Amino acid sequence: MVQNQRIRIRLKAFDHRLIDSSAAEIVETARRTGAQVRGPIPLPTRKERFT
Repeated sequence: MVQNQRIRIRLKAFDHRLIDSSAAEIVETARRTGAQVRGPIPLPTRKERFT
């Protein structure tokens, strides 16, 4: 089996609860398969203004 396979997932949404639940589901699924998981790492928020 290849040891150096990596995947990076970036999620973006307007509702923070949706991101939290989606990240938790992804992490849970990865751990069930035996993968080593690091994260989720929350990044600084960027304010987008729509006019």
